[in-house]
Amino acid sequence: MRVSNVLEFTENHRFVAYRDFALSALDRKVLALLYQPLAGSLAVSFYLLLYHRLGEDEIGYTPPDQQRGLFLGLGLDPGLDGRRRLIEASSRLEAVGLLRVYRRYDPVTEETLYEYELRPPLPPHRFFAHPYLTLLLRDRIGRYAHLELHKALEPDPPADLDRFLSREDVSVPPAEMFRLGKGAGERPEPDAADPFAEAAAAREDGPEVPERIRHADILFRFPRGSANRKWVERLRHMPEAMARINYLAYKYELNAPEICRLLDEDGAFREDGRPDWDLLDRRARELYRQDRKREKERAIRLARLSAAGGDPAEETDRLPPLAETGDPEAGAPAGKESGAEPDGAEFILEVPKRLPAAMPVQAYNDLLRHKPWTRVLRLFFPGAVPDPFLRVFEKIDAAYRLPEPVINVLIHYVLSMDETQRLSEPFIDAIAANMLAKGIATYEEAVAYVRGQEKLRETLERRAGGGTVRGERAGTQGKGAGGARGRSAGRKPDMPVVEDDGPEREMTPEELANLYELARKLKETNP
Repeated sequence: MRVSNVLEFTENHRFVAYRDFALSALDRKVLALLYQPLAGSLAVSFYLLLYHRLGEDEIGYTPPDQQRGLFLGLGLDPGLDGRRRLIEASSRLEAVGLLRVYRRYDPVTEETLYEYELRPPLPPHRFFAHPYLTLLLRDRIGRYAHLELHKALEPDPPADLDRFLSREDVSVPPAEMFRLGKGAGERPEPDAADPFAEAAAAREDGPEVPERIRHADILFRFPRGSANRKWVERLRHMPEAMARINYLAYKYELNAPEICRLLDEDGAFREDGRPDWDLLDRRARELYRQDRKREKERAIRLARLSAAGGDPAEETDRLPPLAETGDPEAGAPAGKESGAEPDGAEFILEVPKRLPAAMPVQAYNDLLRHKPWTRVLRLFFPGAVPDPFLRVFEKIDAAYRLPEPVINVLIHYVLSMDETQRLSEPFIDAIAANMLAKGIATYEEAVAYVRGQEKLRETLERRAGGGTVRGERAGTQGKGAGGARGRSAGRKPDMPVVEDDGPEREMTPEELANLYELARKLKETNP
């Protein structure tokens, strides 16, 4: 639990607890034997105290109550020392994956409420498959005790099963046993005003994105008389929205004043105070296109001044400053993991020849996984990105709604082709439409698609190799008869021709005798 001041977490603050599971006997055994050595007895007691706020046959939220009951239930003094011990116990539970803590804020009453979301303990096979938890447990209890616990909680299968080599799944799918009614195909839409649905949507784990633009920077530059001022102030308590705003700024290379301009637009916020992301993305894309146009004009003007013998520094002072591009390896988009797991060998793409050779393969694949397509596209061009490429990839992003990793793999595919392939907007658009039709939505699927296309192209080239050689030979023979005849001859295959090897050879007497004998036998068999 991140608390910068002990007054932000007191016994007077209210809290709610949430869980959507019930502990079994095995879960309680895992808590006592595996998690308690890691988190401590106070942390496990805190976990069970929150768990029993609801009955064993209930799930959902508990009624709001003061945290004073938690202090008294754990035997802690409701003071400075008790707060620190409870914060430490909560942090230990969060570190082992048993608890998530959220801080809610009511701007009307200026009240802060804590939400404790309980997570079920991992089953033994998943716990021992987790490398960090397994190593931490072995450090706490020792190697031999760890082996005994592993053998007791995850026993080996019976030895008799080794004789049965074949294993067939004979389970019946639900579609064979049950049939849906006529009106059962319509799924009920979730209520937009339902706070439980909102909390469940926000409960999806996402990586924390380093802030490039803080809320204080936006609020400092935002007009006080704007109609959207109240909604911008509420962004302080919406970390998901701020992370997405930072992602837009990183993707389209926007700074704090430009973000303020976007949020000050009419329709930037909906009636419920949430940002209209489609509108913001469209306006940010327009700003990005205008910035690229100004950069191109600026580069041309500086080149002309340098050729005319002028001082480029004076002209640079009169031009507006460029948007900060930042380091292409810095930052990470919202909703993607900033710390990537090791990729499998089958999903590794080689670094193209046109990129710097010093770039590691793993770093290049991480860049394709996590960076916006605008950043990846700029790596393939020494200067400004040509407008045709910007237009076609903007259409793929805005109209086709392909995910960012898929667009990055598409950029890698089309810009890593051999030099003989002509790259045009219809060509790139056709590849994107094919990927969209095949339902490619992840990085792994896109890499598999690229590998399949490369193998198909190599197969076609091998098949056409023999015909090409024959066509070249025939075309060479027909060049002397004129251009038209040479072109037609180049399309025809070589025909087998009987060649004259010289004068006929005379037969020997032995060969004539053999022929006469063969003719006599044939005449006797067929009188």
